[in-house]
Amino acid sequence: MNRLAVFDCDGTLVDSQATICLAMAQGFAACGLAAPGDAATRGIIGLSLIEAMAALHPTGTPAQHQVLADEYKQAFFNLRAAGLAEEPLYDGIAEAIADLDARGWLLGVATGKSDRGLKHILEHHGLHPKFVTLQTADRHPSKPHPSMLELAMAEAGAAPATTAMIGDTSYDMVMAKAAGCAAIGVAWGYHNSADLLEGGADVIAESPGALVAILEALA
Repeated sequence: MNRLAVFDCDGTLVDSQATICLAMAQGFAACGLAAPGDAATRGIIGLSLIEAMAALHPTGTPAQHQVLADEYKQAFFNLRAAGLAEEPLYDGIAEAIADLDARGWLLGVATGKSDRGLKHILEHHGLHPKFVTLQTADRHPSKPHPSMLELAMAEAGAAPATTAMIGDTSYDMVMAKAAGCAAIGVAWGYHNSADLLEGGADVIAESPGALVAILEALA
């Protein structure tokens, strides 16, 4: 079976927290609500938008959560259109992806972002051709449901025993375990290492440069 490394996006490939927090504050303001705060927003990064809004505004109705999600998406789109969206690659990620690709690993992404948002990031950084399977919130239940990983493996011709999920949140780790895959937490993202280990991480990568050796050892 093929070896497959599936990456989360926000907090794993790119550091987008500043833009996410700003768009969230603007989205809540558009609905006449107080911003949830940056720490709370970082805590839901990785969830699909409706689930994220339900966590941030638990007293709201499903209809209100949908409006919040729509306002957040519009705020993020406006920031990007104005050239104010900050989504830089983490140092060393491009090199790690190139190294894994050269070693014969197939690469994928499983993210709570939309198809449009993920496509923009990968094309902006010249990474789109490196990935053979792209799974987003547009076609799946929210993490930690294993649906994203299950379809990624099917598309890549990989099995759980030859697949690793690489992510910065406990949602990624729980999803990996639900799909029977290796769970690699990353120390540079938005959840701390204790949360990742509690979620089921097999190992924590302290830097992008450590990913290749970790994956090769697991394989």
